[in-house]
Amino acid sequence: MGALAAGLALFATACGGGGDDGDAGQETTPKVEVEADAELAAMVPQEYRDAGKLVIGVNAEYPPGEFMEADGKTVTGFNVDLFDAVAGKLDLETDWKPSPFDAVITGVQSGKFDVGMSSVTINDERLEQVNMVSYYTAGTQWFTQKGNPQSVDPDNACGKRVAVQKATIQVQDAKARSEKCVADGKAGITIEQYQEQTHATESVVSGKNDAALADTPVAGYAVKQTGGKLETLGEQYESAPYGAVINKDDTELAEAVAAAYTSLIEDGTYSSILEEWGVEAGAITEPAVNPDVDE
Repeated sequence: MGALAAGLALFATACGGGGDDGDAGQETTPKVEVEADAELAAMVPQEYRDAGKLVIGVNAEYPPGEFMEADGKTVTGFNVDLFDAVAGKLDLETDWKPSPFDAVITGVQSGKFDVGMSSVTINDERLEQVNMVSYYTAGTQWFTQKGNPQSVDPDNACGKRVAVQKATIQVQDAKARSEKCVADGKAGITIEQYQEQTHATESVVSGKNDAALADTPVAGYAVKQTGGKLETLGEQYESAPYGAVINKDDTELAEAVAAAYTSLIEDGTYSSILEEWGVEAGAITEPAVNPDVDE
């Protein structure tokens, strides 16, 4: 196996198998043991207490937030570990259901999922559709092949080919940059949208695309996992909170989840999980239901 193929195989092993929209779920065993908090558990609506679990829609293709382990069955990632701990505080189990990213929010709206957990950035458009509980913050980061052979400049990517995951905030970002290029009389940006972040990253490693945009922890993880085939470009920008997605009619559950995140921050579990994954830079101090965000 050549060096390029080896890099792709390494990344695919870390990420593969999470994009199906089937009924098979994965009940995970929390990596961090937490004790149930009776006061927090009492905040959970009775229907979930009776079920004893939360069904969670996840696009397990976005490492290190959420992805499949090498067995292709077990969901892992810092978002997964955090929410398993949240559920533990609420005296509930977690049942992770793989889903395409663009079906996570609609799945929560329809009642297919109790919660959506897929590195979902909170913005005003999404807040009109669902409740969102903030628990982490991340910006956008560009990355390209090592050495930047196509001389990509994030502030002037006119005429370049860039990869993004479908339905992410990076799609709008790339489109706005392309429109500015055209308005300035330059060639627009060719934007390739992928259902899975794995494939977007692979397209840069292979040279099909010149660069990619993703959330900061995702870009950093991609650089690490591809064995030096990639490098980041410039600094992160437009930091915004991630949110656990919950149905608009389920505010009580959202408040219970926010309280559980707060408890994890106070007892140190939250910081321990983030440090274990090397993503502590995005830690927050005050989780909130439907926080104010700037577009």
